[in-house]
Amino acid sequence: MYDILTQQIKNEVTKLGVTELTTPEAVDAFIAGQKGTVLVFVNSVCGCAGGVARPALGLSMKHTVRPDAFATVFASSDREATMRMRSYFTGMPPSSPSFALLRDSKLVAMVHRSDIEIRDAHDVAQILTGLFDKYCAKVGQN
Repeated sequence: MYDILTQQIKNEVTKLGVTELTTPEAVDAFIAGQKGTVLVFVNSVCGCAGGVARPALGLSMKHTVRPDAFATVFASSDREATMRMRSYFTGMPPSSPSFALLRDSKLVAMVHRSDIEIRDAHDVAQILTGLFDKYCAKVGQN
C-alpha cells in the first residue's frame, strides 16, 4: 500500500513535467548537465508537502519567468538520491519538503519546511516566483 501511495505522490509532481531523480548517479548526471537555473523540489509524504508544497510548485510553474529546469527527489523513499541532492545545498540542514534554487550547480536560495508549513500554497508560490524573478531572469536583466 505504501508503494502505491508513494507512486501517486511522485506522479503528482512528474505530471507537471518535473524530472524525477531516484539515484545518486541520476542526480549527479542531471546537475552536471544543467546550465543556468534549476529548481529542486525535495518531496515527502507529510501533510505540508501535499497540502502546500506540491500545489505551490504547480502554481509557480505557471509564472512567466521560470528556472531552466525542474527536478525532484523523494525524501521518503529515494534516500540515497535525496542525500546526494542535498550535498548540492551547501551549508543547509536537511529539510523536507523544501525547494532549492541552483544556478550553475550552486545553491542561490532555499525554501525550508519551516517556510512552507506556516503558509498556504499561494503564499509559497509567491515566494518561489519571487525567487524566479530574482535569479532566473535572462542574463543582463538581473
